[in-house]
Amino acid sequence: MSTTEPLLESGFVKKLDRLAILTRRAMAGEIQGERRSPRRGSSVEFADFRPYTSGDDIRQIDWNLYARMERIFLKLFVAEEELNVHLIVDNSASMNWGTPNKLRYAKQIAAAFGYIALANLDRVSVASFAAGGGDAQLPGVRGKRGAVPLFGFLQRLPAGQGGDLAKSCRRYVQAARNAGPLLLCSDLLDAGWRDALSALSSRPFEITVMHILAPQELEPELDGDFRLTDVEGGPAVEISADLDLLRRYRENLASWRAEIESFCNGRGMIYLPVDTSVPVDEFVLGRMRRRGVLR
Repeated sequence: MSTTEPLLESGFVKKLDRLAILTRRAMAGEIQGERRSPRRGSSVEFADFRPYTSGDDIRQIDWNLYARMERIFLKLFVAEEELNVHLIVDNSASMNWGTPNKLRYAKQIAAAFGYIALANLDRVSVASFAAGGGDAQLPGVRGKRGAVPLFGFLQRLPAGQGGDLAKSCRRYVQAARNAGPLLLCSDLLDAGWRDALSALSSRPFEITVMHILAPQELEPELDGDFRLTDVEGGPAVEISADLDLLRRYRENLASWRAEIESFCNGRGMIYLPVDTSVPVDEFVLGRMRRRGVLR
Protein backbone atom coordinates (compact mmCIF):
# COMPACT_ATOMS: atom_id res chain seq x y z
CA MET A 1 0.00 0.00 0.00
CA SER A 2 1.55 3.31 -1.11
CA THR A 3 2.39 5.87 1.55
CA THR A 4 3.31 8.61 -0.95
CA GLU A 5 0.22 8.76 -3.15
CA PRO A 6 -2.14 11.48 -1.88
CA LEU A 7 -5.20 10.16 -0.08
CA LEU A 8 -7.56 12.56 -1.88
CA GLU A 9 -7.36 14.14 -5.32
CA SER A 10 -7.35 17.95 -5.39
CA GLY A 11 -10.51 18.12 -7.48
CA PHE A 12 -12.35 15.99 -4.95
CA VAL A 13 -11.12 18.16 -2.07
CA LYS A 14 -12.56 21.24 -3.78
CA LYS A 15 -15.97 19.55 -3.92
CA LEU A 16 -15.75 18.80 -0.20
CA ASP A 17 -15.61 22.56 0.50
CA ARG A 18 -19.31 22.73 -0.38
CA LEU A 19 -20.38 20.09 2.15
CA ALA A 20 -21.10 20.10 5.88
CA ILE A 21 -21.65 17.46 8.54
CA LEU A 22 -25.26 16.97 9.54
CA THR A 23 -25.81 16.87 13.29
CA ARG A 24 -29.07 15.94 14.99
CA ARG A 25 -28.46 17.76 18.25
CA ALA A 26 -26.74 20.91 19.47
CA MET A 27 -23.26 20.20 20.82
CA ALA A 28 -21.44 22.41 23.27
CA GLY A 29 -18.10 23.57 21.91
CA GLU A 30 -15.32 25.70 23.34
CA ILE A 31 -15.06 28.52 20.84
CA GLN A 32 -17.16 30.10 18.16
CA GLY A 33 -17.53 28.08 14.99
CA GLU A 34 -20.10 27.36 12.32
CA ARG A 35 -22.74 25.43 14.29
CA ARG A 36 -25.84 26.78 16.02
CA SER A 37 -25.86 26.39 19.75
CA PRO A 38 -28.79 26.39 22.19
CA ARG A 39 -26.95 29.11 24.07
CA ARG A 40 -27.41 32.76 23.20
CA GLY A 41 -24.35 34.56 21.99
CA SER A 42 -23.15 36.96 19.33
CA SER A 43 -23.75 36.31 15.65
CA VAL A 44 -25.76 37.82 12.82
CA GLU A 45 -28.99 35.89 13.46
CA PHE A 46 -31.42 37.43 15.96
CA ALA A 47 -32.93 35.07 18.55
CA ASP A 48 -34.76 36.94 21.34
CA PHE A 49 -34.81 39.82 23.83
CA ARG A 50 -34.17 39.85 27.57
CA PRO A 51 -34.28 42.64 30.16
CA TYR A 52 -31.06 44.54 30.78
CA THR A 53 -29.21 43.81 34.04
CA SER A 54 -26.24 45.62 35.55
CA GLY A 55 -23.00 44.57 33.88
CA ASP A 56 -24.50 43.63 30.51
CA ASP A 57 -22.87 44.84 27.30
CA ILE A 58 -24.61 48.13 26.48
CA ARG A 59 -23.77 47.63 22.81
CA GLN A 60 -26.50 44.98 22.67
CA ILE A 61 -29.24 47.34 23.90
CA ASP A 62 -32.15 47.74 21.50
CA TRP A 63 -32.73 51.51 21.64
CA ASN A 64 -35.69 51.36 19.26
CA LEU A 65 -37.50 49.04 21.67
CA TYR A 66 -36.55 51.35 24.56
CA ALA A 67 -38.13 54.29 22.71
CA ARG A 68 -41.42 52.39 22.43
CA MET A 69 -41.56 50.72 25.85
CA GLU A 70 -39.28 52.93 27.98
CA ARG A 71 -37.61 49.76 29.26
CA ILE A 72 -34.13 48.56 28.42
CA PHE A 73 -33.84 45.23 26.63
CA LEU A 74 -30.84 43.40 25.15
CA LYS A 75 -30.88 41.80 21.71
CA LEU A 76 -29.86 38.13 21.82
CA PHE A 77 -28.39 36.29 18.87
CA VAL A 78 -27.86 32.64 18.07
CA ALA A 79 -24.43 31.53 19.21
CA GLU A 80 -22.45 29.50 16.72
CA GLU A 81 -20.13 26.89 18.16
CA GLU A 82 -17.73 24.33 16.83
CA LEU A 83 -18.41 20.63 16.76
CA ASN A 84 -15.95 18.17 18.21
CA VAL A 85 -15.64 15.58 15.45
CA HIS A 86 -14.13 12.18 16.22
CA LEU A 87 -12.55 9.87 13.63
CA ILE A 88 -11.71 6.29 14.60
CA VAL A 89 -9.80 4.20 12.07
CA ASP A 90 -9.42 0.47 12.65
CA ASN A 91 -5.89 -0.28 11.41
CA SER A 92 -5.70 -3.88 12.60
CA ALA A 93 -4.12 -6.47 10.32
CA SER A 94 -7.44 -7.58 8.80
CA MET A 95 -7.98 -4.06 7.45
CA ASN A 96 -4.71 -4.18 5.50
CA TRP A 97 -6.21 -6.49 2.89
CA GLY A 98 -8.27 -6.55 -0.26
CA THR A 99 -8.21 -4.85 -3.63
CA PRO A 100 -8.85 -1.96 -3.25
CA ASN A 101 -7.18 -2.07 0.18
CA LYS A 102 -9.61 -1.64 3.09
CA LEU A 103 -7.23 0.36 5.28
CA ARG A 104 -6.43 2.87 2.56
CA TYR A 105 -10.14 3.24 1.83
CA ALA A 106 -10.82 3.86 5.54
CA LYS A 107 -8.10 6.51 5.58
CA GLN A 108 -9.64 8.21 2.55
CA ILE A 109 -13.12 8.31 4.07
CA ALA A 110 -11.71 9.64 7.35
CA ALA A 111 -9.67 12.26 5.47
CA ALA A 112 -12.73 13.44 3.52
CA PHE A 113 -14.98 13.56 6.59
CA GLY A 114 -12.30 15.30 8.64
CA TYR A 115 -11.61 17.87 5.93
CA ILE A 116 -15.30 18.76 5.70
CA ALA A 117 -15.32 19.37 9.46
CA LEU A 118 -12.16 21.49 9.31
CA ALA A 119 -13.52 23.56 6.41
CA ASN A 120 -16.50 24.39 8.65
CA LEU A 121 -14.21 25.42 11.55
CA ASP A 122 -14.97 22.33 13.61
CA ARG A 123 -12.40 20.50 15.72
CA VAL A 124 -11.20 17.07 14.60
CA SER A 125 -9.53 14.32 16.62
CA VAL A 126 -8.31 11.01 15.18
CA ALA A 127 -7.58 7.68 16.83
CA SER A 128 -6.44 4.35 15.43
CA PHE A 129 -6.76 1.01 17.17
CA ALA A 130 -4.37 -1.85 16.58
CA ALA A 131 -1.77 -3.74 18.58
CA GLY A 132 1.88 -3.90 17.62
CA GLY A 133 2.60 -0.20 17.44
CA GLY A 134 -0.36 0.72 15.25
CA ASP A 135 -2.36 2.41 18.03
CA ALA A 136 -1.98 6.20 17.63
CA GLN A 137 -3.90 9.43 18.13
CA LEU A 138 -3.96 12.93 16.68
CA PRO A 139 -5.20 15.54 19.18
CA GLY A 140 -7.81 18.04 18.07
CA VAL A 141 -6.93 20.22 15.07
CA ARG A 142 -9.08 23.04 13.75
CA GLY A 143 -9.52 25.06 10.59
CA LYS A 144 -8.21 24.33 7.11
CA ARG A 145 -4.64 24.55 8.39
CA GLY A 146 -5.47 21.40 10.35
CA ALA A 147 -5.84 19.49 7.06
CA VAL A 148 -2.05 19.18 6.75
CA PRO A 149 -1.52 17.34 10.07
CA LEU A 150 -4.75 15.38 9.53
CA PHE A 151 -3.74 14.09 6.10
CA GLY A 152 -0.18 13.50 7.27
CA PHE A 153 -1.30 11.47 10.27
CA LEU A 154 -3.60 9.28 8.16
CA GLN A 155 -1.03 8.93 5.38
CA ARG A 156 1.63 7.65 7.79
CA LEU A 157 -0.71 5.42 9.80
CA PRO A 158 0.67 1.87 9.62
CA ALA A 159 -1.22 -1.37 9.76
CA GLY A 160 -0.89 -2.99 13.16
CA GLN A 161 -1.54 -6.49 14.37
CA GLY A 162 -4.61 -7.92 16.03
CA GLY A 163 -6.24 -5.73 18.67
CA ASP A 164 -9.14 -5.50 21.06
CA LEU A 165 -11.68 -3.18 19.44
CA ALA A 166 -14.00 -3.09 22.47
CA LYS A 167 -11.18 -2.25 24.89
CA SER A 168 -9.87 0.47 22.58
CA CYS A 169 -13.33 2.03 22.19
CA ARG A 170 -13.90 2.03 25.95
CA ARG A 171 -10.55 3.73 26.44
CA TYR A 172 -11.34 6.35 23.80
CA VAL A 173 -14.77 7.12 25.27
CA GLN A 174 -13.30 7.59 28.74
CA ALA A 175 -10.61 9.98 27.46
CA ALA A 176 -12.77 12.08 25.09
CA ARG A 177 -13.48 15.51 26.59
CA ASN A 178 -16.49 16.39 24.45
CA ALA A 179 -18.97 14.26 22.56
CA GLY A 180 -19.85 15.03 18.97
CA PRO A 181 -20.15 13.37 15.56
CA LEU A 182 -18.09 10.17 15.52
CA LEU A 183 -17.09 8.21 12.43
CA LEU A 184 -15.92 4.62 12.97
CA CYS A 185 -14.19 3.03 9.96
CA SER A 186 -13.78 -0.72 10.49
CA ASP A 187 -14.40 -4.12 8.96
CA LEU A 188 -15.76 -5.18 12.39
CA LEU A 189 -13.96 -8.52 12.07
CA ASP A 190 -13.63 -8.64 15.82
CA ALA A 191 -15.61 -10.89 18.13
CA GLY A 192 -16.17 -7.92 20.43
CA TRP A 193 -17.84 -5.62 17.88
CA ARG A 194 -21.05 -5.46 19.95
CA ASP A 195 -19.14 -4.40 23.07
CA ALA A 196 -17.19 -1.86 21.01
CA LEU A 197 -20.32 -0.21 19.62
CA SER A 198 -22.01 -0.34 23.04
CA ALA A 199 -19.02 1.46 24.55
CA LEU A 200 -19.23 4.24 21.95
CA SER A 201 -22.97 4.62 22.52
CA SER A 202 -22.44 5.11 26.28
CA ARG A 203 -21.63 8.77 25.51
CA PRO A 204 -23.84 11.09 23.47
CA PHE A 205 -21.78 10.77 20.29
CA GLU A 206 -23.59 10.89 16.96
CA ILE A 207 -22.13 7.70 15.58
CA THR A 208 -21.78 6.64 11.96
CA VAL A 209 -20.43 3.12 11.47
CA MET A 210 -18.62 2.62 8.16
CA HIS A 211 -18.57 -1.17 7.75
CA ILE A 212 -15.74 -1.57 5.26
CA LEU A 213 -15.36 -4.79 3.27
CA ALA A 214 -13.42 -5.58 0.11
CA PRO A 215 -15.13 -7.03 -2.98
CA GLN A 216 -13.21 -10.28 -2.42
CA GLU A 217 -15.05 -10.61 0.91
CA LEU A 218 -18.42 -9.69 -0.54
CA GLU A 219 -18.22 -11.98 -3.58
CA PRO A 220 -15.34 -14.43 -3.12
CA GLU A 221 -14.25 -16.37 -6.18
CA LEU A 222 -13.05 -19.67 -4.76
CA ASP A 223 -12.98 -23.16 -6.17
CA GLY A 224 -11.19 -26.21 -4.83
CA ASP A 225 -9.29 -26.87 -1.61
CA PHE A 226 -7.80 -24.00 0.40
CA ARG A 227 -6.01 -23.35 3.66
CA LEU A 228 -7.22 -20.04 5.14
CA THR A 229 -4.83 -18.24 7.51
CA ASP A 230 -5.97 -15.66 10.07
CA VAL A 231 -3.73 -12.58 9.68
CA GLU A 232 -4.44 -11.63 13.30
CA GLY A 233 -3.15 -14.86 14.78
CA GLY A 234 -6.14 -17.20 14.81
CA PRO A 235 -5.95 -20.86 13.76
CA ALA A 236 -5.77 -21.82 10.09
CA VAL A 237 -8.84 -23.43 8.52
CA GLU A 238 -8.96 -26.05 5.76
CA ILE A 239 -11.89 -25.63 3.35
CA SER A 240 -13.19 -27.15 0.15
CA ALA A 241 -14.90 -24.41 -1.82
CA ASP A 242 -17.91 -25.32 -3.94
CA LEU A 243 -21.18 -23.67 -4.95
CA ASP A 244 -22.96 -24.78 -1.78
CA LEU A 245 -20.23 -23.38 0.47
CA LEU A 246 -20.28 -20.05 -1.38
CA ARG A 247 -24.06 -19.90 -1.07
CA ARG A 248 -23.89 -20.47 2.69
CA TYR A 249 -21.10 -17.91 2.95
CA ARG A 250 -23.22 -15.24 1.24
CA GLU A 251 -26.19 -16.06 3.45
CA ASN A 252 -24.09 -15.82 6.62
CA LEU A 253 -22.52 -12.57 5.41
CA ALA A 254 -25.94 -11.03 4.72
CA SER A 255 -27.19 -12.19 8.13
CA TRP A 256 -24.14 -10.75 9.90
CA ARG A 257 -24.45 -7.37 8.19
CA ALA A 258 -28.19 -7.26 8.95
CA GLU A 259 -27.44 -8.05 12.61
CA ILE A 260 -24.95 -5.18 12.82
CA GLU A 261 -27.39 -2.81 11.11
CA SER A 262 -30.17 -3.78 13.53
CA PHE A 263 -27.80 -3.33 16.48
CA CYS A 264 -26.84 0.14 15.24
CA ASN A 265 -30.42 1.22 14.51
CA GLY A 266 -31.45 0.22 18.02
CA ARG A 267 -28.86 2.60 19.45
CA GLY A 268 -29.43 5.57 17.18
CA MET A 269 -26.34 4.94 15.06
CA ILE A 270 -26.15 5.27 11.29
CA TYR A 271 -24.91 2.07 9.65
CA LEU A 272 -23.28 2.34 6.24
CA PRO A 273 -22.00 -0.81 4.52
CA VAL A 274 -18.99 -0.01 2.34
CA ASP A 275 -17.69 -1.85 -0.72
CA THR A 276 -14.14 -0.67 -1.47
CA SER A 277 -14.70 -1.19 -5.20
CA VAL A 278 -16.93 1.92 -5.14
CA PRO A 279 -14.80 5.05 -5.80
CA VAL A 280 -14.34 7.08 -2.62
CA ASP A 281 -15.57 10.33 -4.16
CA GLU A 282 -18.72 8.60 -5.40
CA PHE A 283 -19.36 7.10 -1.96
CA VAL A 284 -18.82 10.35 -0.05
CA LEU A 285 -20.64 12.69 -2.42
CA GLY A 286 -23.45 10.21 -3.07
CA ARG A 287 -24.11 7.59 -0.42
CA MET A 288 -23.08 9.62 2.63
CA ARG A 289 -25.26 12.52 1.54
CA ARG A 290 -28.25 10.31 0.78
CA ARG A 291 -27.99 8.72 4.23
CA GLY A 292 -28.01 12.12 5.94
CA VAL A 293 -24.44 12.01 7.19
CA LEU A 294 -23.45 15.01 5.06
CA ARG A 295 -25.30 17.80 3.33
